[in-house]
Amino acid sequence: MSMISAMGRPSAYFRRATRWIGSMMPKGLYARSLIIIIAPVVILQSIVAYVFMERHWQLVTRRLSSAVSGDIAALIHVYESYPQDPEATTLTRIAAEDLGLDVDILPGEELPPPGPKPFFSILDSVLSDEIRKQVARPFWIDTVGRSNLIEIRVKLDKVVMRIIARRSLAYASNSHIFLVWMVTASLVLLAVAILFLRNQIKPILRLADAAEAFGKGREVEFHPRGAREVRRAGQAFLEMKQRVERAIEQRTTMLNGVSHDLRTILTRFKLSLAMLEDTPDVEALRKDVDEMSRMLEAYLAFARGDAGEQPAPTDMRALLEDLKADLERQGHATRLNVADDLVVTVRPDAFRRLLVNLVANAARHGDTIAINAVRDLRWLIVTVDDDGPGVPEEMREEVFKPFVRLDEARNVDDGGTGLGLAIARDIARSHGGDVTLMDSPLGGLRAMVRVPV
Repeated sequence: MSMISAMGRPSAYFRRATRWIGSMMPKGLYARSLIIIIAPVVILQSIVAYVFMERHWQLVTRRLSSAVSGDIAALIHVYESYPQDPEATTLTRIAAEDLGLDVDILPGEELPPPGPKPFFSILDSVLSDEIRKQVARPFWIDTVGRSNLIEIRVKLDKVVMRIIARRSLAYASNSHIFLVWMVTASLVLLAVAILFLRNQIKPILRLADAAEAFGKGREVEFHPRGAREVRRAGQAFLEMKQRVERAIEQRTTMLNGVSHDLRTILTRFKLSLAMLEDTPDVEALRKDVDEMSRMLEAYLAFARGDAGEQPAPTDMRALLEDLKADLERQGHATRLNVADDLVVTVRPDAFRRLLVNLVANAARHGDTIAINAVRDLRWLIVTVDDDGPGVPEEMREEVFKPFVRLDEARNVDDGGTGLGLAIARDIARSHGGDVTLMDSPLGGLRAMVRVPV
């Protein structure tokens, strides 16, 4: 059992690390595409730079340091082989003219104490190794003090030979050119990738905007562009849009025909009843015909869904103030909280029907009503609160189904057809939003409309 748990532990760590990496990664296609293009190039260039620094640069530096160390060893050999020139004037002249080295003989001197070593210096370590191998004498080296010069002191029998050389004699100082070219190439590649990917991402964003606008019931002008796959997706979207619009048009045509025929028959009934004498039976028939007419209008409104109406900028404050005035005329205390400049693009008649259904439902079951409307960067949120009996939490989704009516504490469509909330949610969803029910601060039910703007 312990072995199985030990085997499963690495996989759990791996999954956790994978989730963490996924949470840190950008979510947009544009950023992810840039990472896919740039990350391999950066990794490759890092490997090339490491190989260059570790192999080529170090090899060149070692060979240059070996040559300088060999020159120093030769100068020491000449000095010790010809002691008749204690000032070493000839040796100094030859070193300066032929080797590019500044040589001084310091009699009676000792080597300075070792200085601080640089944290990272190929020259210091490589040159020290070469002097140690070729000169084989006590020495002191300073590669830090003067940036373009190197000072080397070698302890001989009674003197100290001081050699000052240019750093370029022992060090591959032009390696920065390679790094500059590498960074420049990376920046050029990054600029090209950004420009190219931006042009490739734009058609996808336009397709997403067109799909979002179509989901909100707005007019869509979209022409597929971009890569072949994006054009294919755009063409599929246009074909789907045409099929949906054709189906809606056929349904609307059919419903118009049905409503015309049924209204004609109902009109005949009303004319026939008007010609009869007023009796209790005739009055009951009139009520039945009126009820049938009202139910027919509700059914057709639900089935039609106001699909033919075009979105337009709508003043929410004016619309809600009209609803408040209607409620107050019916004797309901109503509070309204809405901004003055709350103008959003919706289908005006359909959205008014949505709010009328919610407000009428609140007025039917409550005495006090509160209406609030707010807008943020993406959403318009309208809430309708009442102090009625509310709806049980387990039934708050059921009441949105067509023809569902509650028989318990609160009948949502008392005296209606059971379509009020269904029509409201259908209109909200046709705008790309939704209607939800929850507990109200007033003690009754809160209906919240949330649609994108």
